[in-house]
Amino acid sequence: MYANRFLKISSLNLQNSVRFNHAHQLKSDIQRRHIDKVLIANRGEIACRVMRTARKLGVRTVAVYSEADKNAMHVEMADEAYHIGPAPSTQSYLNTSKILEVAKRSKSQAIHPGYGFLSENVEFCKQCADEGVIFIGPPTSAIRDMGIKSTSKAIMSNAGVPIVRGYHGEDQSIERLQAEAQKIGFPLMIKAVRGGGGKGMRIAMTEAEFLPQLESAKRESLKSFGDESMLLEQYITDPRHVEVQVFADMYGNAVHLFERDCSVQRRHQKIIEEAPAPGLSEDTRRQLGEAAVRAAKAVGYVGAGTVEFILHRVTHEFHFMEMNTRLQVEHPITEMITGTDLVEWQLRIAAGEPLPVSQEDIVRRGHAVECRIYAEEPRAGFLPRAGTLHRLTQPTPEENVRVETGVREGHEVSVHYDPMIAKLVVWGQDRNEALARTKRKLSEYQVAGLETNVNFLLRLSGASAFVAGDVHTAFIPQHEAELFPQSDTVLSEDKAIQAALGYVIKCQKDSTANNSWKGISIKPTAWRPNYNLEKIVNLKFDDKDTKVTIKYQNAPNTYQVKVNDGEWKSVEGALKATEQGLRLVSKLDGRTSNVGFLTHDNEIHVYDENGQTVLHLPQPKHQGPSGQDSTSSANVAFSPTAGVMEKILVSKGDKVVKGQPVFVVIAMKMEYVVRSPRDGVVSEVAKFVQGDAVGKGVQVVTLESES
Repeated sequence: MYANRFLKISSLNLQNSVRFNHAHQLKSDIQRRHIDKVLIANRGEIACRVMRTARKLGVRTVAVYSEADKNAMHVEMADEAYHIGPAPSTQSYLNTSKILEVAKRSKSQAIHPGYGFLSENVEFCKQCADEGVIFIGPPTSAIRDMGIKSTSKAIMSNAGVPIVRGYHGEDQSIERLQAEAQKIGFPLMIKAVRGGGGKGMRIAMTEAEFLPQLESAKRESLKSFGDESMLLEQYITDPRHVEVQVFADMYGNAVHLFERDCSVQRRHQKIIEEAPAPGLSEDTRRQLGEAAVRAAKAVGYVGAGTVEFILHRVTHEFHFMEMNTRLQVEHPITEMITGTDLVEWQLRIAAGEPLPVSQEDIVRRGHAVECRIYAEEPRAGFLPRAGTLHRLTQPTPEENVRVETGVREGHEVSVHYDPMIAKLVVWGQDRNEALARTKRKLSEYQVAGLETNVNFLLRLSGASAFVAGDVHTAFIPQHEAELFPQSDTVLSEDKAIQAALGYVIKCQKDSTANNSWKGISIKPTAWRPNYNLEKIVNLKFDDKDTKVTIKYQNAPNTYQVKVNDGEWKSVEGALKATEQGLRLVSKLDGRTSNVGFLTHDNEIHVYDENGQTVLHLPQPKHQGPSGQDSTSSANVAFSPTAGVMEKILVSKGDKVVKGQPVFVVIAMKMEYVVRSPRDGVVSEVAKFVQGDAVGKGVQVVTLESES
């Protein structure tokens, strides 16, 4: 799957530690290291990704797993697997002593940290060295220097890499930070010194916002990295986020593999990436690559790394932002345009081999796009969702299509970890072809049990400004009307007919003993040919009710349908079973459609080229997440998602105003501040302490009026 499509590199075996045949000068004091077994200190799709390459090279793999992941895909794929603790990552995937214990017990010579978790943990890297275990990543010094953003800025400045104006000092007093913020001016970026992945990052648009945003960033940084130190930077409005993949070996050689554009983000986290970055001149690409290589050499880098830049939308002037000392989530798009396997390079360089190529050997061809498929609710601020994937149909991998995933149908998306389900990676001869293929493959997703961002990605990849290449970090809020159209909240007549007709046909096929089906009223009480039977299917979409009436006709697979009090229409329809699930083929008003169809619990799912539409069958009337009616729900602050209680900010008897923070929940590595729904007095606070699990919709704070 990860063949070197463009580079001509000989196939080598890590166990034999054979040298690449190229013109690099090698240092004689570097000892080749034997790797025939590697422990992957991670989970999900990246663990599976590393295992596939290791298997190709004949290297055995060892998985570690928490209690929540005992049935996970990466556990099934590994040659060996070891349980390392409870579900919370602090007690499992971040338990360095336990992971090193498993490495020694399994006789693994090396540990691949993936990304996240321990991948940029200086202490863990040092522990590996002390225990004689190879850490597949850069040296401790590089992780330390690049992990502390203030230090990295100074190093980059000395290396001639342009940096953004800001404050990177050691004095972290509130007074000093506030004074420096006033010097820099607003808008201002507040960033955790040891941050990454959008954690501990806030934007203060005005001076009045500075202290609340600073407090929030400190709290999240302390939770995520054990350090609340902050740096301040000038916030460049609506910039582009462009990063360069670099690779270096132990012999002082370093190359870049061109750039990626990761500008379109939500919650300061990437959602869609592409390589190369659209609209840049070859001179700008060359300057970016050269600056990234200088950055890598300045810190004595070894292995895979990414140098991230802020790039001005109009002038394309760029500044160093940070260096990620690990493999990136979006590394597959670089592999797709260069024909490389970066994990293979990681393993070989960790074993003491030199880089397989020089800069001149690396060729860029075509265009690649990566979409991150998340269990989240885009219209609710991209809130992550946890639960079971009752149905998961993904695109079939092809030569130019990769699906990187760590879950299967029936698996859980846990509240304890990142909500990513998969990464869809496609390649095309040019950007237009890549985007067209991206849309086609996104439309092949079928998911039930959890809401996903697939529909949103479909709209995003086809949005006019995105197609034109006008990408930047404020793209989503600036194009909200196109990305969240009001038409999405209106059920079309065709879709209502498809849902109701498919449901009636499926119920007819499924029913053997009786005709009592949920959501359908039937007149008369039998289903036989030549009977003018009438069935009513009541559907709910976006809290609006729709009634579809269906009559069976004498002709095979022919029906009369009516939506609400509209006119009767003649429809032909049949359900067909395929490898990808049921398909509803219907003909209405002279148009034949072929859509995916699925029922789950009280839901009907219809899938077409625009994504999925989910309709609900009638349920007992109780409003609000905890069964509250609409009146009482206005007096309650609910948990917006399943998560872990971080902090309750009010007590019984406190007066609060509408919008005031009342508690904080951590879910899937994100902090959610829940605010009071109105002015009032706190009459009740649920008995949660820090670290307690909280379900979605659970009532935490109850209010009463001041009177």
